[in-house]
Amino acid sequence: MTPTPPDDTTAGTGHPQTTGKPTPPDTGNGSAPSRATAMPALSGTGNGTGRPRNTAVPAPSGTTTGAGPARPGTDHGTDGTHPGGPGHPTTPPGQGKGTASTALTRAQLWTRARGFLLAVAVLLTAAVALAGLRAGDHHGRLDPRSADPDGSRALAQLLKERGVTTRVVTNAQEAAAAAGPGTTLLVADPDLLGEPQRRAIRSAIDLSGGRTVLVAPGSPALPELAPAAHAKGFAHQRDLDPGTPACALPAAGTAGRAGTGDGLRYTTDLPGATGCYPSGGHPTLLVLPSTTKGGDTVLLGSETFLLNKRLADEGNASLALQLLGSRPELVWYLPTPADMSADPDPGTDAEDPSLLGLVPAGWTWALLQLFVAAALAALWRARRLGPLVTEDLPVAIRASEATEGHARLYRRADARDRAATVLRAAARERLAPLVGVPAPQAHDPAALVPAVSARLTAGGRPSDPAALLFGTTPADDAALVALADHLDALEREVRSS
Repeated sequence: MTPTPPDDTTAGTGHPQTTGKPTPPDTGNGSAPSRATAMPALSGTGNGTGRPRNTAVPAPSGTTTGAGPARPGTDHGTDGTHPGGPGHPTTPPGQGKGTASTALTRAQLWTRARGFLLAVAVLLTAAVALAGLRAGDHHGRLDPRSADPDGSRALAQLLKERGVTTRVVTNAQEAAAAAGPGTTLLVADPDLLGEPQRRAIRSAIDLSGGRTVLVAPGSPALPELAPAAHAKGFAHQRDLDPGTPACALPAAGTAGRAGTGDGLRYTTDLPGATGCYPSGGHPTLLVLPSTTKGGDTVLLGSETFLLNKRLADEGNASLALQLLGSRPELVWYLPTPADMSADPDPGTDAEDPSLLGLVPAGWTWALLQLFVAAALAALWRARRLGPLVTEDLPVAIRASEATEGHARLYRRADARDRAATVLRAAARERLAPLVGVPAPQAHDPAALVPAVSARLTAGGRPSDPAALLFGTTPADDAALVALADHLDALEREVRSS
């Protein structure tokens, strides 16, 4: 039995019509016929009101159109079901053949992100390198065990060859206990010491009877460790008096010119004190005699001549060996953070350091630079919100669904003003050609309102066309719905007039 072919066109219109279902073949086994219903292809049709209709999706190629009998078990209908058996899923809209995916591929993601990732990698590398270099500037500084340029291992080796033993301590109490008449106590950085550590070192100065060397003590340490001396600003090596050392100290006279500049200058009124290597009239090396059990205290304005990198310059080695090698034992005190944070009262609990206090200074600057770099990168890669761009939808959407979606968005945002504006603007654009008003003047009250009023009939006339088309914002949702109804009534009356 051959199915009757459907009529493909409508007479006088040329628009394709929906094809009918073909007559199923007589299989004789009572099986369900295959469905081959074609999709409607209605485009550009109207309902006489100028409003858009639902746009139908055209039938995909290769589907059965009813021109011939369908063979059970082999054909697929346009609705996505398999005639061989029920329960097969329907092909989702937008996933059919020929639909392009909008998801980014891995290659596209890498292309977009590689510049940002490269910038982050460069910034991290630079931050780590900067922090490492800053930390390396003071690694082992003035440490007799360090062979770094800023260490003092070369001086310790020279002292060892002359029979002077060097003992490194990191605790103020241990340093004070080790000090005695036959020792030289060197304090590497007295300004970093806390009050209990300064008291311990001051006790060693007064009671040991040996020599104490304070390296570059400033205003924080001098009042307690050397109250008879005062700091008088900084001195540069180039500013040292030409006749250096200009003092009667035997060690300075033997060494001659030395690198005691680039540090502090001192002044004192203590009788018997000896000042050497003056700069601007104030010495950069000051020897204070002890007022209790003998010995003396040496104030070095700069530690430069004790470092490995400068020990061989001028008379630095000679001056260092004579100042630190006058006793058979050298106690080299290197303060540590644990020693500097010791609690002065053992009965009280030490205050816990803050999180930022535990971060080294170099890393703090590195983190700040990373934060600034991240902010600049965010500004560089951030999405710029420009003007709205009209684009074709990747899939066909029913007009009713789009209308409902916009309505839900307006209701969620409580945007009655925006919704009313859209309704009135659409109504004015549809009414303008009906009453003979040009499109550019559709939103001009002086041109549109008189033309609409002239087309209205006497019966059922709306209260005020101007208020409907150019009125105020509705006060609530009910007023917004009433406005939409009145605009529809106004448009119907104008069309029927």
